[in-house]
Amino acid sequence: MTVSLRPYLPADLPRLAGIFRASIEELTSEDYNEAQQAAWAALADEDEFGKKLADDLTLVALLGGEVAGFASLRGQDHIDLLYVDPQAAGQGVATALCDALEKLAGARGAAKLGVDASDTARNFFEKRGYQPMHRQTVDCFGEWLGNTAMEKRLAANDAGHASPTSAVH
Repeated sequence: MTVSLRPYLPADLPRLAGIFRASIEELTSEDYNEAQQAAWAALADEDEFGKKLADDLTLVALLGGEVAGFASLRGQDHIDLLYVDPQAAGQGVATALCDALEKLAGARGAAKLGVDASDTARNFFEKRGYQPMHRQTVDCFGEWLGNTAMEKRLAANDAGHASPTSAVH
């Protein structure tokens, strides 16, 4: 199936919050314990979560016409969120979202794109050419979550946009 993208709409909030929680609960268990997962998933409080999605440039991915994931670009050069429904994992949803954010960042004039990659997502970003900068921990409702700050240099093409990249996973 082909992945299509569209801008975030406020009506997407309940579905995206559900994807956020399910992705954490089902895809991160090898890297984070249950308490860490519960604290992380609690960030999907719909009022604050909805404000975060609306404040950033948030894209929604559709697979077979159904919402399958989302990603957001904070400012011109930082991937803030990238989550895929566990049922759609491995079907190109994250790749399509990341490709789009890289192009958008390049179009906004960014020379590089950063992300604070969870231990679960780090391999995905490394395959796309992101380089680890440093490890860090964040306090999330009293639980410490480790992640890696990563960066990718965006190569400019003749039109001044970021060159597309692709990853096979």
